[in-house]
Amino acid sequence: MSCSKILLGDLPELVYEIIKYFKNDYSTLYSCILVNGLWCRLAIPLLWEDPFSIPTKNYNFITIYLHNLNDNDFKTKLNEYKIKNYLFNSNTLFNYPNFIKSLNTWKIISSIEKWVSSTIFRTLTTERRLSSFFLQDSFSRSEFDFKRLINRSLFKTFIENEVKLNTLIIEIISYIYHDYFNDILELILQNPNFIHNIKNLKLYVGDTPFYYPFRDNNENTLTKKSLSQIINSQKNLKKILFSYNSLPLYQSILNSNCSNTLNTIIFYYVNFKSMVNLNIIFEQLNVLESIHIIYCYSLNTHFIQQIINLTKPFKLKSLFINEISRVEPLQLLLKKSGDYLENFGFGFGYDLLFKRQLFKLIMEYCKKISFFDLYGFEDQIIYLSFDLIENIKQNLNYLSINVCENLLLSDGIRRSSIILQNLGQTLPFNLEYLSLTLNINVSDFEIFLKNSQNTFIKKLLINNKMREDSDDILPYIKEYIMKKKRVNYLAIMDTFFENTAEVIYKSKDLFSLKDEVKEFKLYNIKIQYYYDLFIKVYEFIKEMD
Repeated sequence: MSCSKILLGDLPELVYEIIKYFKNDYSTLYSCILVNGLWCRLAIPLLWEDPFSIPTKNYNFITIYLHNLNDNDFKTKLNEYKIKNYLFNSNTLFNYPNFIKSLNTWKIISSIEKWVSSTIFRTLTTERRLSSFFLQDSFSRSEFDFKRLINRSLFKTFIENEVKLNTLIIEIISYIYHDYFNDILELILQNPNFIHNIKNLKLYVGDTPFYYPFRDNNENTLTKKSLSQIINSQKNLKKILFSYNSLPLYQSILNSNCSNTLNTIIFYYVNFKSMVNLNIIFEQLNVLESIHIIYCYSLNTHFIQQIINLTKPFKLKSLFINEISRVEPLQLLLKKSGDYLENFGFGFGYDLLFKRQLFKLIMEYCKKISFFDLYGFEDQIIYLSFDLIENIKQNLNYLSINVCENLLLSDGIRRSSIILQNLGQTLPFNLEYLSLTLNINVSDFEIFLKNSQNTFIKKLLINNKMREDSDDILPYIKEYIMKKKRVNYLAIMDTFFENTAEVIYKSKDLFSLKDEVKEFKLYNIKIQYYYDLFIKVYEFIKEMD
């Protein structure tokens, strides 16, 4: 059979298998829609599995979802906000809510914010615009209520259409959206079938409402109760994240049905001081595969002893620390769990002796480090850092090095020089990610590029902190990186200082130089905005499966 007949749709199963490979390639999927009717029917469900997570500036899909809502009260309320009803009355070719496979509560709220700003405001009458100018407070409240209405209406749409979710992420952050989250929790509890058969439930409990004591205490109690009910009712809870003062909810796990489903727990900026029954909780979790501790407090002997008492392995996959005063508790923890540790980093502020002991513990107990975040370098431990990288290089895939920002410029240049002269020959042959925040001297930088020429780096980020009259590193990047095609993605930000007191007065991002971006593209290197490519530890761990 000819290829042309296949493309025309004689073998739809084969066509679908091909299109599936472009699941996350949204531009290609959009092109597939235009081929013919069959390709359109096969590509549309993939595009609409989780549109709230697609990076886009077009949020009109929210309007399409709301078209499916059978709620006359909703249309009446639109009139109260002077929103034109015709926006929600367009005909649709598909029942788009039925294609949804994954939802994230925070991404929905964030999308609503952008949709209202970019689309709905343009429908407001001149009279409304004028009134909002003079009555800003009342208008802001009206805007808040309208967004809250849309949030509830979207979830009603999904519930009414009986969407078959594979994954639901209940992500609760920022007290500003407290009412939005409560509405969502209320609808979920009122309609338990909505998540009854879900395959993956992930609960990310942030700093609201517990972190803000000025919130009404009844609201706090209601949210805690709702979250506890969801935890207790679920047999498919796979991942849970506690951050800030949300930790009291961890006791809900004791009474839950997730002992055979919960495989990931993340603690982020949590204070473990009053945490009890830890061993009881972890003993009952039969399929727990990864625990992540990110910048938490009170990692003291009392906390560590609860871990030591476990009869089961404590599979600590991530440990990022910024507050440990003694090395002994850390040594006990790494002795118990170091074989599982894959992601490690520490903040600034530790004394030299602690850092030296810390590096030696990592080299002794942790051989599987894949993500390493090194922040701040005293002269005495720079070479110890190279030994550490050499020790873990067989697994190392993500490396971030940041010379402490609080140094005098002269100290930063000197230490950056040592790093650049020695790091290149220490790197593994392949890295997924390398981030360098240094005070770069171009001659040292050239040495680094020459020494690392056998290393392919998928994502390379450079934050160069120098004086404005310093030599440009870009020609060296072109010579040793661009022409040799040694990276896939590149981000460079130059941050200039006025004097040795490090007064920042100017910064420049390579992404803003359009001609340079085009030149790199000719070598199949994509230039990205620095902070878009920069990995935030919290987001990196949260997105891990």
